[in-house]
Amino acid sequence: MAEKAQLDYSQLSRSLAVGDDEPDRNLALELVRVTEAAAIAGGHWVGFGEKNLADGAAVDAMRSLLSTVHFNGVVVIGEGEKDEAPMLFNGEVVGDGSGPECDVAVDPIDGTRLTAMGINNALAVLAVAERGTMFDPSAVFYMEKLVTGPEAADMVDLRLPVKQNLHLIAKAKGVKINQLTVMVLDRDRHQPLIQEIRDAGARTKIILDGDVAGAIAAVRPGTGVDALMGVGGTPEGIVAACAIKTLGGVIQGRLWPTDDDEKQKAIDAGHDLSRVLSTNDLVTSDNCYFAATGITDGDLLKGVRYDKGRVLTQSIVMRSKSGTIRFVEGEHQAHKWETYARRS
Repeated sequence: MAEKAQLDYSQLSRSLAVGDDEPDRNLALELVRVTEAAAIAGGHWVGFGEKNLADGAAVDAMRSLLSTVHFNGVVVIGEGEKDEAPMLFNGEVVGDGSGPECDVAVDPIDGTRLTAMGINNALAVLAVAERGTMFDPSAVFYMEKLVTGPEAADMVDLRLPVKQNLHLIAKAKGVKINQLTVMVLDRDRHQPLIQEIRDAGARTKIILDGDVAGAIAAVRPGTGVDALMGVGGTPEGIVAACAIKTLGGVIQGRLWPTDDDEKQKAIDAGHDLSRVLSTNDLVTSDNCYFAATGITDGDLLKGVRYDKGRVLTQSIVMRSKSGTIRFVEGEHQAHKWETYARRS
């Protein structure tokens, strides 16, 4: 009987099995260690008005911990080129060189300004998928985005007018349009969009930065956010797609070059700038991971906290293959992290 029970269990779990050349479930906690390190390093700079120093500390910590992860990773989506940073640039090899070959998307601090100002929703985030499965935007740093939850995922279309998409979301959720809340980044370019949303009868929730957290809020139940709209970072969009693979819902994106030079690079790389990219276009793998640790308190996670000799963190890690979402509470001995402490 015991032997048959073991055989049945093996058959039931086969859909969750991975091969030796694929990232497996053990990777999840390794990735949390990486985002914890970045959050702790960046957390020392919360409220000090130094976004570049905060970002530099988080990049250094994330890169250091990534070198210990059991995989052969290549940074496909990095902030290096846009920010002229010397580390975690596109094409950089990360990991310990063993294990599965993976694409890596990094954002050591999604919300550097939030961190510097001590405002909610700054995160350290990281996403990993099988090699060759993450979309390569070819140095186009921004994309137009539409994110919403599972109810309306098959109904919305970025090419439709804003009002029509909002009516579709409201219909799918069984609510009136004036009960919808749309999250939008606080940018001058979004003033017409914000007016369109309000004219359609929906409400807006304006955020300074941090549209990874915003995208997740738009697909998770109980957040009070029904959609995210507007132009934001391409790296953040691809990172968010890895989370949405687990959470359900949809992210649609369309590349948004900021100047003629960037536009020409995209065309030369073979991109159709009118094409609407779906979640599965941004990440084709069904075996991907998303990890995030809070730097400041937010809608998704608590920020880094300090209690005598301890540093407390809260993280989330998701694995799309199993659909598993885990929240991880971390307690760290402060003296172990003095390398990344802010020096007065």
